[in-house]
Amino acid sequence: MTIAPDVTAGIPRTRNARLRRYVMTRPAFYDVKYAINPWMDPTTVVDVDLAISQWERLRDTYRELGHTVDVVEPVAGLPDMVFAANAGLIVNGAAIVARFKHAEREGESAAYAEWMTRHGHPPVNTRHVNEGQGDLLVAGGLILAGTGFRTDPRAHREVAEITGMPVLTLELVDPRFYHLDTALTVLDDTTVGYYPPAFSESSRLRLQELFPDAITVGTADAYVLGLNAVSDGKHVVHPEPATGYAEQLQQAGFEPIGVDLSELIKGGGSVKCCTLEIHS
Repeated sequence: MTIAPDVTAGIPRTRNARLRRYVMTRPAFYDVKYAINPWMDPTTVVDVDLAISQWERLRDTYRELGHTVDVVEPVAGLPDMVFAANAGLIVNGAAIVARFKHAEREGESAAYAEWMTRHGHPPVNTRHVNEGQGDLLVAGGLILAGTGFRTDPRAHREVAEITGMPVLTLELVDPRFYHLDTALTVLDDTTVGYYPPAFSESSRLRLQELFPDAITVGTADAYVLGLNAVSDGKHVVHPEPATGYAEQLQQAGFEPIGVDLSELIKGGGSVKCCTLEIHS
């Protein structure tokens, strides 16, 4: 299914930014050595220096907006560690560390668990696969939880028990959108942007019910991972090629900020994938 963006979606109003705390990892050892999502091609040539430069621009953008950015040291042999969002979920006083589906990423859990421990967030493990904020996105007092390709729906129940927060399961059906954060952006506590064809019919209906003012994004922007974006409630940092999404955001009262992460998209990630938010 191919759709065009709904440029009338959203109710333009004053949007309010809130200072955030993010965790990121420099892509010092970034590479595409294997294929565990449809975006990855092991024959692709990766320019690590360019990836680092693009990552630094993203980090600096957050800091220029007044946000705090903590940096976790990268570990050799973990080329996907730059995608910090997958490390876990820190919310409501709980720190859940990721349990990855693919063996290639298992080592990242230990590295991030060690960081959590040192920074006062004792990590908790789930019995079932969870891939952190790749599939677990906080929207106000609710956790939106993706499943279908990575995170096991049984982990959703565990997350609800650990955090004491309600969890809404959303089923992803298109492998190009293998994590929830590739198909949906939490823009503020009551507003999201999403790509409808990435979801099952029942999940689309739930999103429509919960977020009547949602921005529905077109295929062209979704296919450049445009929804893999980060919002502070006013400023939305998004992949630069998603120009249609930027226009929709602006019409809805947000301030879009495009950044070029063309090198990192080779690994199947962009702005949000590089950004783990610590929710107070």
